Amino acid sequence: MGSLLYYALPALGSYVMLSIFFLRRPRLLHTPQAPAFCPHLAAHRGGSGERLEHTMEAMENSMAQQADLLELDCQLTRDGVVVVSHDKNLSRQSGHFAHGSDRHMVSLEDVFQRFPRMPMSVEVKEENEELIHKIVDLVRHFDRNEITIWASEKSSIMKKCKAANPEMPFSFTQNRGFWLLLLYYVGLLPFMPIQERFLISFLPTIINRTYFPFSCPGLNQLAAVVSKWFLMRKSLIQHLEQRGVQVIFWCLNEESDFEVAFGLGATGVMTDYPTALRHYLDNRGAAAQAS
Repeated sequence: MGSLLYYALPALGSYVMLSIFFLRRPRLLHTPQAPAFCPHLAAHRGGSGERLEHTMEAMENSMAQQADLLELDCQLTRDGVVVVSHDKNLSRQSGHFAHGSDRHMVSLEDVFQRFPRMPMSVEVKEENEELIHKIVDLVRHFDRNEITIWASEKSSIMKKCKAANPEMPFSFTQNRGFWLLLLYYVGLLPFMPIQERFLISFLPTIINRTYFPFSCPGLNQLAAVVSKWFLMRKSLIQHLEQRGVQVIFWCLNEESDFEVAFGLGATGVMTDYPTALRHYLDNRGAAAQAS
């Protein structure tokens, strides 16, 4: 037993030191892919807190606030048209403070035509190959491969999306996110390849305030504590950023949350209220220039 420890402890110590070294200097092992865009202000569902979600009016309002990314949920209507809509029954659900006169459901094609060079995250929530291939056809038709992100919580859906168009950047699924954390905590992350270009994650501080993953209050409190400890690691976010993975926290609507997200080193924030985030970013930039 003593001889085993004699060799094991130095080997373990060397492994830990190498892991920490390459965690801080990942470019010695990996060449990061240059991003086509860097989203600091991402509008959730087009900016659903200020205008009715997924409407042209909401998206134009977000554009007026110099949004860098529009987040869209896509579904297929019975007549085979890809529309931007969150609800499975394609009904309109407004944000708590949202308002506006535009209540027309818009197609993804209309959005691409109106905002041809605007980066967008297209979330696919159902395993519908027809929907996926129609999205691909539209992306290629409008020459948007580099500025349209595949997003989905499910790995099975993401696998079909990547197979349909591997040229589009894609984000972590839930399972891949758990795998990422496991690799980070066992020290293997610096040595493993990462294909994803975006980590779009909730910020743990919003649990019990605006995000309730469980119906039981006790489970939500536990999730808030555990996820805050596991996710809010500045060294992890800095490592991902150095490897070309952009980190975006959702869905943040208060200045205190903006401050936490950018303090951790996130690329950007996804919000329902683009005007509030634009105001924060402008003030933050002015303060940085003044100092």
